[in-house]
This record gives sequence, C-alpha cells and structure tokens, in this order.
Amino acid sequence: MTSPGSPAEARSLIIERLVGDSADSSQVIGAGRSMAERALPLINKRLAGEIGAPVTADLQAVEVARVSDARSHVDDTFAMTVVASSISSDAMTMVMDSAAVTVMVCALFGADPDESVSPIVRDLSETEIEVATLVFQEVAQILNGTGRRSLDLRLPVLRAIAGLDAKRRVLRDGPAVRIVFGLSTPTDTGTVTVIIPQRVLLARNSADTEAGDEVSEWHAHFSDEVMRSTISLEATMPLARLTLGQLAGLRAGDVLEIEETAQTHARLSARDKTLFVCEFGKLGNNYTVRVKHAYDAGQDFIDGLIPG
Repeated sequence: MTSPGSPAEARSLIIERLVGDSADSSQVIGAGRSMAERALPLINKRLAGEIGAPVTADLQAVEVARVSDARSHVDDTFAMTVVASSISSDAMTMVMDSAAVTVMVCALFGADPDESVSPIVRDLSETEIEVATLVFQEVAQILNGTGRRSLDLRLPVLRAIAGLDAKRRVLRDGPAVRIVFGLSTPTDTGTVTVIIPQRVLLARNSADTEAGDEVSEWHAHFSDEVMRSTISLEATMPLARLTLGQLAGLRAGDVLEIEETAQTHARLSARDKTLFVCEFGKLGNNYTVRVKHAYDAGQDFIDGLIPG
C-alpha cells in the first residue's frame, strides 16, 4: 500500500475512512436505515410465509463501515456471498454467522424452537450452505427494491461460500454502510450482516432525489396549468326578504324593492361556490364589483339564524 503524496491527500484519506465518500456519516446512515426499515417487514413476511420458518427478524444496527470489515464481527464459522449489480461487481456483501445458520437450519427442519442449540464450530455442511444461500437470496431480493429505487442487483445470488474459501475471498476496500439483521427464535439469535458500498447506496439515494424532483417539477407544472384555466364568475345582490305567500303572489310587472344595504352585500361565486363578499358600484359607464372580504360560511349561517 502506498502512502498519500501530500498532507491534503492524507487528510482526505482520513476523512474518507472515518465517514466515507460523502463526508457526512448521517447521510449514509440515514439512507441505510431507511432501506433497512422498509425491508424488515418484508423479511419477516418471507420468513413466515415463503420459507415457513418460525424465525423473527429485527434490525440491530446501521453504521458506517468498510467493505473489508464484512467478516470482522463473526467467528471462524460463517457463510458469505458477494452480489454484483449493473454498476458494481461488489454492490452487496452478505455474511451470515454460525448462530444464524443454526437458527435457520433448526427452524426449517422442525427442531423445537424452545430448546437452545449449540452453535456450529465445524465447517458448514452442504445443506447448511444451501440454507444460508436461501436466506441471502430472500434478503437481497427485498433490499434490491424495484423501479428507480432498485439497486439493480444481479439475482439470483451466487451460492454461499464458507470455510477457507470465505476467509480467503478478497474484498475490495472502500467506505460502506453496515446493516445488521438479527434472526431469532425464543432461545437463540444470530445475525445476517449486509455491507453496501457508499458509492452504490448514494447512487440509489440520488435516484430517489431525482425522482422526487421530477414529481415536484410535474406538480408545479400541473398546478401552473390549472391556475391558467378560466372559469365563469357570477355576482349576485340580495333582494328584500319575502314570505312564501308573498312570493307565490308575484305577478308579471311587479316591482321588488331592494334593501338599502343590498349593494354592499353582493356575493361573487364560481361554479355554485361562493368565494367573496363584494360591493356593487359604478365606474363611468360600467358597473363594477369590489371585493370586500372572503366569504365565511359559518358566519353566514349564524347571520341567517339571527336576522338583522
């Protein structure tokens, strides 16, 4: 490994190792947590439904990490797979510890969930590796997402590796987010660790933002077009109050007296909805309507109960 060529490069490397490419750990952790929280209910549904295992998943941690640290939190016995995507050959590294393998194998093959079992300390068997691969496939498929939010992973996942193959697998180093899911029965708990490089995670996050910007843009455009549409306005002026008997006695040619205050209580409406209280007037040879205030339906109802 070569040393940085200048103090600025050294500082940049230190910052990158501490918080990643974005220089903002909260942004990375936030994006990773959002992804994990959306996935968790689906993981539990798959475990209970499609796989049929009485196992509960929970989210244990979301933190900034390094891709090379994927195996640092497990013992000597574990299963691992690396999933490629359209933009990266290592878009997701998944590690399942021996306790999680034990939990899943016992759950799938009918062991008593209330009886604790010993963790695996030997090399994983072919069956255990197949079970780990099944879990990796389900978790990766859920985390992959769909549409613009998709990581565009190349699924199905490759068969899990274990033993010396898993320990010797070279992992390209770089800043990442580490998501830890717990797999539990009433007596035992194991973990599935998912490592996603920040360059992959933030590319997905950027796509989300662009999609949101596109929706906002369309909303603004649509709102502008709506505001440009034309509607017909009607201004009405109240007449004197009449009884039903008086109304029934009206004949052609009768003249109705307008109340003195009627001119100042005109209403401006559009599509049978009253919008403003207005005042009739005249400017030169043209009649006018001056808006006084917005129409208050509640106040109008009260005024109707107490006339005058």
